[in-house]
Amino acid sequence: MRLSQIMTRVPRPFDPEKGQDIAAAAPGIDPQMSELLAGAAGASPYLAGLILKEADWLGGAVEDPAAAVCREIAAAQDHPAEGLADRLRQAKRRVALMTALADLGGAWPLEQVTQALTDLADAACQAALRAAVLNQIRRGKLPGMAQDDAQDAAGMVVLAMGKMGAGELNYSSDIDLICLFDETRFDPGDFQEARAAFGRATRAMCATLSEITGQGYVFRTDLRLRPDPSVTPVCIAMEAAEQYYESLGRTWERAAYIKARPAAGDKTAGERFLETLRPFVWRRHLDFAAIQDAHDMRLAIREHKGLGGPITLPAHNMKLGRGGIREIEFFTQTRQLIAGGRDPDLRCRGTVAGLSVLAGKGWVEPEVAAALTDHYRAHRTVEHRLQMVRDAQTHSLPKSDEGFARLAAMMDRDVAALQQDLSRRLAAVHELTEGFFAPSRSAPVEKGTALDDTILNRWVRYPALRSARSRQIFERVKPDLLARLGATARPQEALVAFDGFLSGLPAGVQLFSLLEANPQLTDLVIDITGTSPALAQYLSRNASVFDAVIAGDFFSDWPGQSALERLLRAALDREHDYEKRLDSTRRWYKEWRFRIGVHLLRGLVTPQDAGAQYSDLARTVLAVLWPIVTDQFARKHGDPPGRGAVVVGMGSLGAGTLTASSDLDLIVIYDPLEVEVSDGKKPLTTRLYYARLTQSLITALSAPMAEGKLFEVDMRLRPSGNQGPVATSWTSFQSYQREQAWVWEHLALTRAQVVAGPDDLACDVEAFRRELIRAPRAAADVLAEVAKMRARIQQAKPAGSLWEVKVGPGRLQEIELLAQAGALLAGAQTAETGTGLAAAARMGLLTVADANLLGDAAALFSRVHTAVRLLTDKPLSDDGFQPAAEAFLTQASGTDEINALEGRLAQSYIACNDVLCRVLAPYEQQGEVP
Repeated sequence: MRLSQIMTRVPRPFDPEKGQDIAAAAPGIDPQMSELLAGAAGASPYLAGLILKEADWLGGAVEDPAAAVCREIAAAQDHPAEGLADRLRQAKRRVALMTALADLGGAWPLEQVTQALTDLADAACQAALRAAVLNQIRRGKLPGMAQDDAQDAAGMVVLAMGKMGAGELNYSSDIDLICLFDETRFDPGDFQEARAAFGRATRAMCATLSEITGQGYVFRTDLRLRPDPSVTPVCIAMEAAEQYYESLGRTWERAAYIKARPAAGDKTAGERFLETLRPFVWRRHLDFAAIQDAHDMRLAIREHKGLGGPITLPAHNMKLGRGGIREIEFFTQTRQLIAGGRDPDLRCRGTVAGLSVLAGKGWVEPEVAAALTDHYRAHRTVEHRLQMVRDAQTHSLPKSDEGFARLAAMMDRDVAALQQDLSRRLAAVHELTEGFFAPSRSAPVEKGTALDDTILNRWVRYPALRSARSRQIFERVKPDLLARLGATARPQEALVAFDGFLSGLPAGVQLFSLLEANPQLTDLVIDITGTSPALAQYLSRNASVFDAVIAGDFFSDWPGQSALERLLRAALDREHDYEKRLDSTRRWYKEWRFRIGVHLLRGLVTPQDAGAQYSDLARTVLAVLWPIVTDQFARKHGDPPGRGAVVVGMGSLGAGTLTASSDLDLIVIYDPLEVEVSDGKKPLTTRLYYARLTQSLITALSAPMAEGKLFEVDMRLRPSGNQGPVATSWTSFQSYQREQAWVWEHLALTRAQVVAGPDDLACDVEAFRRELIRAPRAAADVLAEVAKMRARIQQAKPAGSLWEVKVGPGRLQEIELLAQAGALLAGAQTAETGTGLAAAARMGLLTVADANLLGDAAALFSRVHTAVRLLTDKPLSDDGFQPAAEAFLTQASGTDEINALEGRLAQSYIACNDVLCRVLAPYEQQGEVP
């Protein structure tokens, strides 16, 4: 489409006479185009010169400006080495002229203008690099390389950084490049020669682009973003660059790599390099410490450039000054750095695109993102007009009235209105961004707040406050923290609890930065430390779990196991290394485990809900990890022989009643069919294969790694216990359960559930379990075994404190045994204690009243057990709790006060023990326990 047909505005000629003269020099131009040319030439000496120089080309190009620009870019990229420098300069003149006219005429939006300039820069770099590398190959300076290797620059890549990387080049921008080469394409002995040749090629490429000749220049190049530019060669090996970033990389370099993009040369190698840097750029945890780093960079730039004063329009720097373009870019990039490690959707290069996705993900308010986007486009438009005047790399507003008059003419605006709009936009950007980087501080603690100075004074000696940076951040957080501690019902006790948490915190920068950016989290920390020592200790060792609180859906409804499996698989799909997948699983699990604990602590879920959620979480981990463990094992030893293996959850996992500190009772059952040996590179006999595969699962779950461990695993419920094989074949499992199993093993099967493995084998195992439970058996034999087991457990594990509700006479474990017996004798397919007791009552094993008493007590004991395990994973004494813990226990148990709960527990133990003794007394002299 013709340019004149899509124009929406025309600049006023600042010098009308000159504008008319220049427009008349362009042949075959219609009146609308002539007006645009006159306005452009009358306001910009640079554009006037381009129009005169490219007048013949311009007449045809305006018929379809986008196509004309694309043709110029393609021709420049494909041009041979001979005459390349002049051809690139001609392409630059033509693309610069057409983008300026399309921009001034309102035919192209900002993004199309900047993308066209970026596409030209990519093409110019590709052509210049190809010619430079080809010259080195022809001279025999790149060992082992032939002329065809010049197409991908023999392993060298040019990374476009900054605005070029993001497709946002401004009108008179230099281009920030990092040049690397893939050292793996050369023999070690040829490394030094190859590095020297690539250095020469880099300098030749830059000279082709940036030298000013009679035809002009293409782009000014800047190579200073490479690692340690004062001492490193202009083109460095990828391995050396990777080592630098891993050991010495700084936050500003992380921010720079948000926009990094392979632009020329071996782009495949460039993409691989960027992938290796992904952990450096995108931290796994929310990185609120980046806010202070970015703020320090902003202040350093202002100080270095002398731009720290108030906003005044004359000579104000639209890029680096207050309220300028860089403020918006830093705001966007810092938000991306904070959360991009967790959410790949945030890893976009463009500023406008970044603001959009940040708003969509809830990291920036939509109104703020929309306002900053509007201001960004307006700022960039003004920047382009300033640069178009004389093709100068300037970002500063005019100093004189004449300069402002010229700028207003280019924008076809009144000078006063333009200045008013500029002032308003600069002030608005500064206001929107400054609060993020330098938020207002909390008011000091009121003098009436009484907190123990001896505790406060020792904080500086704690590991979390060892570094100067952590102390600086903590000093900013401390007033708000102390104010919130002082506002609790018992400030001194809250302080003591928080002190215990702080003393165990190994490092503080990330957590203190997070609290500074999100003060509301301080209340949650105080709640946790004052109520649950176990959760507080867990938090001190895993402060990154707070990431989930910030993520937005932390307090939403529980998603269920199916949704959890999708989320975990999506998280693991982003990792390809086996150990990284195990660590990612640990991080993911810790965040969800913390979520359940916080919900329970705050009364958002009941203890029963929490038990079901802990169980969902464990089943999810097993369902997702088991195939990954199997695939990893199969790489060496071949695919699982036969139908594979299933993992069966027993005990609390099978019953769906896990607590915060439960281990996992598991059985592994495999069906080899008739396969005797696996078919991998290192084949194993079937029995050994599945034994080692099971050990691999145990290791994957329980081995300490960088992110800790997932679960302790208990395999003692497998056939023959510790004397039996760690994995059991399907045929052996069936024959053992039919012919050799003890009654207690059948009782355990009432709570068994297949949690991972192939569906067909899982269905067979479940069908067999149901058949086994339905089998008729003598009540006397089963109850005799229960009586013997009860006696043996009481002898081996005496009752603990009042709060140890699980083990002891009349407590939860004994009630569950009787419930399992009722389910087994009734052939009931249930793992629920109340249902099992009801089945026992229907069979006449106990009265309905006794069943109800035991059922109500079991429900109470279960609630208390789940709550206590959140408070601590150690045995509790009867000495009492902190007030916050007492309040939590009474809320979780449904009682009014702690004394009433203690009395109710003591009475329930006695009453339940009486019932159990009465029911089992007739059978105590019968049966046999292994």
